[in-house]
Amino acid sequence: MKGREKLCAKLSSAFLRKWWFVVAVSVGIILFGIIVVIFFMSWVNLVVDHEVTLRAGSQTTEWWAKPPVVPTIKVYIYNVTNADEFLNNGTKPILDELGPYVYVETWEKKNVTFHDNDTVTFYQEKIYHFDESQSVGSEDDVVVVPNIPMLSATSQSKHAARFLRLAMASIMDILKIKPFVEVSVGQLLWGYEDPLLKLAKDVVPKEQKLPYEEFGLMYNKNGTSKDSVTMFTGASDITKYGLIDKFNGASMLTHYTEDRCNDIMASDGSIFPPHLTKNSTIYIFDKDLCRKLPLVFDKEIMGSNDVPGYRFTPPQNVFGSVSENPDNMCFCPQGPPCAPSGFFNVSLCQYDSPILLSFPHFYLANDSYRTAVEGISPPDPEKHRFFIDVQPLMGTAMRAKARIQINLAVSQVVDIKQVATFPDIVFPIMWFEEGLDNLPEAMTGLMKLATSVPPIAHAALSGILFAVGVLLLIVAIWRLVRGANRLNSLQLAPGHVGTPANKGKDVQLSNVPKY
Repeated sequence: MKGREKLCAKLSSAFLRKWWFVVAVSVGIILFGIIVVIFFMSWVNLVVDHEVTLRAGSQTTEWWAKPPVVPTIKVYIYNVTNADEFLNNGTKPILDELGPYVYVETWEKKNVTFHDNDTVTFYQEKIYHFDESQSVGSEDDVVVVPNIPMLSATSQSKHAARFLRLAMASIMDILKIKPFVEVSVGQLLWGYEDPLLKLAKDVVPKEQKLPYEEFGLMYNKNGTSKDSVTMFTGASDITKYGLIDKFNGASMLTHYTEDRCNDIMASDGSIFPPHLTKNSTIYIFDKDLCRKLPLVFDKEIMGSNDVPGYRFTPPQNVFGSVSENPDNMCFCPQGPPCAPSGFFNVSLCQYDSPILLSFPHFYLANDSYRTAVEGISPPDPEKHRFFIDVQPLMGTAMRAKARIQINLAVSQVVDIKQVATFPDIVFPIMWFEEGLDNLPEAMTGLMKLATSVPPIAHAALSGILFAVGVLLLIVAIWRLVRGANRLNSLQLAPGHVGTPANKGKDVQLSNVPKY
């Protein structure tokens, strides 16, 4: 027991006390290394969350409000080459796919207003500039396409009183309105004066008037939208970052039978909540889609400047029939028959016009719709699929191809002679690809740093802390052991035996012989 106390006393001596301090420091460094291993990426995520949050005057907000990108929209039009034979002889429609007609876009968010509840309201401006150098022709190219206003009106009158249908036939005869129109590409997209719309403007009651005087598939879209969008900034809840809170002041659509189908909490397609995983489902909302569209993980990709990302694309059954996807039942508020598989009915957002959206070339729809006409090649997922590439850490869209085809669901109405021979058919009108090929190097450079530096720093810092901590601990223990042995040796050396009480006293030597 006395030996143990003596050893403790030796180890606590001034000679070894500093090495006990080194032991404490090395243990502290190792513990800090463990903390770094566990929490480093959480700290990085906090920094990312702070940097991507939309705040007045921040660099992120400037890029979001006025993106330094060059998006384009490519338009492909199905030109009908045998309209008369189709109407008179019932032959299969022959289509000639013309395109692309390319428009370069400029995006900017106008009247950006931040609110105290961590939301921001804006109006989206899109300016389209026709780029003839990338196009197959000019906006003056003439195409023959179905007369959408007329065929919409006749299809809607199918269940009206017979005398109304006969009256409609007489009016169309007087106005010389035909099932197909010959217009330029520019007119089809941006608007032309339609006699039926002009008549409706004069005779329809004010509260039932359509909000436009001309017809065009992209009418009134070149400029600042009249629709206000309120979006979450992510300041108080990063999981809602970039999601729409209200559209024109409303937090829900009113078209469908259930809230989940009327819900609009989705991205506008430019930014998404950060920290996405392969199990994440992201959503985009657009007024013309008439719903929010889900997208699920497809594959890992490598973007420009070697920035890693995830590709998200709509599920295979996103436009599936109710039997294939029961969740789509609430998108059919008027009950069966609902839109066929591969199509989505947007008539509720298009003033009851029988417009069906699909993916280009009837991708994911039954092939019978494509073969009902001639001139459309089989769908190719690489050319006709809808996808968005997103940087998962930051939630930034890096590349996108939003591809949608516009179709007209035509119903035969025998009482209207102009369309009496027009069969029930889903007639393709056009498809477009709106997208972005890459981000500018200034943005991808920062994204590269944000994605590549933290893992390297994590590994390097953890390794250095553990190496330094373990090295110091080994040295300190070695010095403690060596010092303890050294002191023990010194205590046991000759000349240091005996107690101070015997110092200076004579020692009797009993075995020494006397003389």
